[in-house]
Amino acid sequence: MAKVFLNDRIADDNDGAVFVTDAGLLYGMGLFETMRCRSGRVFRQADHLDRLFSSAEKLGISNTYTREYIEQAIVDVLKANDLSDARIRLTLTNGPLHKGDQRNPTLLIAAVEFTPYPAEYYDNGVRVVLTDFRQNPYDPLSGHKTTCYASRLLVLGEAHKKRAAEALWFTTDNRLAEGCISNVFIAKDGAVATPALSAGVLPGIARRTVIEIAESEGVELVEKDLAISDLLAADEVFLTNVIMLVLPVVAVEAHTVGDGKCGEITKKLATRFEDLLKTQ
Repeated sequence: MAKVFLNDRIADDNDGAVFVTDAGLLYGMGLFETMRCRSGRVFRQADHLDRLFSSAEKLGISNTYTREYIEQAIVDVLKANDLSDARIRLTLTNGPLHKGDQRNPTLLIAAVEFTPYPAEYYDNGVRVVLTDFRQNPYDPLSGHKTTCYASRLLVLGEAHKKRAAEALWFTTDNRLAEGCISNVFIAKDGAVATPALSAGVLPGIARRTVIEIAESEGVELVEKDLAISDLLAADEVFLTNVIMLVLPVVAVEAHTVGDGKCGEITKKLATRFEDLLKTQ
């Protein structure tokens, strides 16, 4: 039986309960973070909490918890489940609805044993598809990791039915944005580009890590508006999040990316990311 941290204590996962009036349950008024723990260390935990606290302030999500409290709760969950390599899910909602200004947010932290993506994804690359749905950069939730995730899961499920690993979104004005659960990068003529945050993309922790790695390795990388033509003309395409790290893309729909193999820039960034994961 797995253990979770709920509000102020460790509980069995099947005994935990939230109020039926919880704003996250009823209205999706919540945030979440997916974190990766390796050898007992949570990768870039401070960056995850920075994003969580920033989004909570901007979106009016009640947060009465301190960083220190959450950090200790994460330690407690890992210890309770005897995990050193784990996938951690932190959820923060506005809690039960009350009259007046009283707010008691709900904090749920769960951890499960880490399961990596299949090795062949990295050896052979993956295929992605394009969704006809559009991302609105003017939506107040754009760029935040909220619990309003139904559209992403719907599109991702359709992609899997088509034997694709991910689906890419474009904005309402036809700019390349992101995947359902990932950020996207392209490489062309030795330089790397990724959609600018102004496209409403999530400021991913892995995205930021790759940008920092590129700078340290002398790889030219720019954040800018990208079109479908840029995607299809790319020599290399790859996806990032803290679970997949750097995942090579070798096909977009029926279009072959480059020579249909994992590119050298992608390999270089992926190797360096793995090195960082071992030390941070």
